[in-house]
Amino acid sequence: MCGISFLYTNMISRQYRRVIGLCLLAGLLFLGGCALVAKFYPSSDKVYARSMVHAPFDVIIVPGVPFDGNSWSDVMKLRVYYSLHLYNRGIAKNIIYSGSAVYSPYYEGRIMALYGAALGIPTEHIFEEIEAEHSTENLYYSYKIALKHGFKKIALATDPFQINMIRRFRKKHKLPIALLPLNFDTMSTYDKIEPVLDPSSAYDSSFVSLLNRESLLERLNGTRGKNIDFNKN
Repeated sequence: MCGISFLYTNMISRQYRRVIGLCLLAGLLFLGGCALVAKFYPSSDKVYARSMVHAPFDVIIVPGVPFDGNSWSDVMKLRVYYSLHLYNRGIAKNIIYSGSAVYSPYYEGRIMALYGAALGIPTEHIFEEIEAEHSTENLYYSYKIALKHGFKKIALATDPFQINMIRRFRKKHKLPIALLPLNFDTMSTYDKIEPVLDPSSAYDSSFVSLLNRESLLERLNGTRGKNIDFNKN
């Protein structure tokens, strides 16, 4: 009886040791995964702090979002006000608003430029890029415009989610562009009033939605930068 009891107790002990071992392994894998994510996807505050070492910037790139013809979306409002924030603080000397007429018949880069000017940014410091249909194109086409104007210190200024989407493309093509993810707490302090403006100059009369021009696969390739002609000047 004692032998059976000993074997049973020993078996239970082995099971507990196995469970404890698996728990420890899972914990180590979890911590290792967190460390890996932290290494390759640092917090927005850290990314911002690293980039600010190189401030002020000759120009910032602000990707566009669709405009419905009536009022700007919360995302557009946030990005335009963020560009104003950076300009007013001397962090950005110039701004490139980027985006074609992708999902609505308004050039995103142009309508955002109109809003930026209406908020008080001098028009001589505002530039438009109206060919980009994907985030990767926002970055690359605006980068080429920046080079044509002789701007050397360039940064991307947008929300953290979009920056994480683009950073791999930026690294792959070795684009010397700093990253300035916006801080939602900072931007929440702004009283974001929508200026009254006439959007007609941003209207594309030949508009056809990207949904009707490209398949899902083509749009995914565009998101990855596959539509960009890197040999084009």
